[in-house]
Amino acid sequence: MLLGPRLDLRQSQSLVMTPQLRQAIKLLQAGNLEVAAFVEEELERNPLLERDERSLPGPDDGPRADPLPTLPECPDSHTAAASDSLPAEGAAPLDAEWDNVYDTDGGHELPYGRGGRADFSEDLSSIEDLAAGGRSLREHLGEQIRLTFSDPKDRLVAAQLLALVDPAGRLAVCDEALAKALGCEVERVAAVRARMQRFDPTGMFCRDLRECLAVQLAERNRLDPAMQALLDNLDLLARRDRVALMRVCGVDAEDLAEMIAELRRLDPKPGAGFDAAPAPAVVPDVLMRRGPDGGWLLELNPETLPRVLVNRGFHARAMLGAHSREERAFLAERLQSANWLVKSLEQRAATILKVATEIVRHQDGFFRHGIEHLRPLILREIAEAVQMHESTVSRVTANKYLATPRGIFELKYFFTTAIPGIGGESHSAEAVRHRIRF
Repeated sequence: MLLGPRLDLRQSQSLVMTPQLRQAIKLLQAGNLEVAAFVEEELERNPLLERDERSLPGPDDGPRADPLPTLPECPDSHTAAASDSLPAEGAAPLDAEWDNVYDTDGGHELPYGRGGRADFSEDLSSIEDLAAGGRSLREHLGEQIRLTFSDPKDRLVAAQLLALVDPAGRLAVCDEALAKALGCEVERVAAVRARMQRFDPTGMFCRDLRECLAVQLAERNRLDPAMQALLDNLDLLARRDRVALMRVCGVDAEDLAEMIAELRRLDPKPGAGFDAAPAPAVVPDVLMRRGPDGGWLLELNPETLPRVLVNRGFHARAMLGAHSREERAFLAERLQSANWLVKSLEQRAATILKVATEIVRHQDGFFRHGIEHLRPLILREIAEAVQMHESTVSRVTANKYLATPRGIFELKYFFTTAIPGIGGESHSAEAVRHRIRF
């Protein structure tokens, strides 16, 4: 065997990820807020770009209908009675706000952390750590939804509850109204909401103050009959009628004082202290409405569709005035970058609309009849239908929202696994679990 240096000539092909290709992939996966921020930066740094202010017509140039149903507020809410206020000890006024009664730092004397729950301690950081890291309450709750619910039908219900909750953690919508909008049983909505009330922070997704405090006390195993009676008579507590409270609770003055002190250690607005700034409302990327022929019409939401133009007239004038090689090279690079951005945004919009349309076609039963008609669906089916790679479909469905007559849903929530049945018909795994459960 001879050992020695030698030269070999080989020819091969390989896929190279250019910086522009990487940026295009990031744009495809990013949500509308991130894309809007990126476009604003490009408009500032590229003089050849300008905003396209022309209006975007709908698919049939007809009037756009509001795709979201108006859900009525729960008529039996205790919020008005309790007024979210409780008298503090001492000389606090009777109309003191909850913020004046409770510790403003949101902490508790008991070793439960802010939410009073430890179920997610191994998988998730504490609220304080997450808030310090810039993570929003909506993202924190969304991760817990993914960890808790394996049934996509339950995830759809949870996603709607998350979309409807206010920054303080309150819900103003009845289980019955939401169940009707989603086309599912009231029991399913109630069961999902009950599990979400135990998320971190504990006490979210409640309709009133009494329910919020009851959930936190139940987590601490402190919701005994006497405490429940106190919660049922918060109006007496607001009037400082201690004699009546001792009678309805069946306790003496010392026990009543301890119970009131324990209430004051709870968090009446568990979501209020999480975000440094109010979380922006979810704005859908695609709008869906029923067409005149009974089918579905989909259009991109013009409010979330950044559109830019290349000012070629300015480029031509600038090239005439460019005298050095560096100036001409700069203008050529800016023109190439502007053309790339316009093309990338157009491709992104077309891809989102194409994938959303195919998802709606597959899940037509859900949109017409309700959540029990959710079909089994995997990424590969959509990828084959739109002739794209599964990874592309996965990026498109991340952080993209569809506004439907049943609510706003993230596109990825419509994917579920299938169980083959006799005769070749596939059934949703979640539909099978639902039939076993009910």
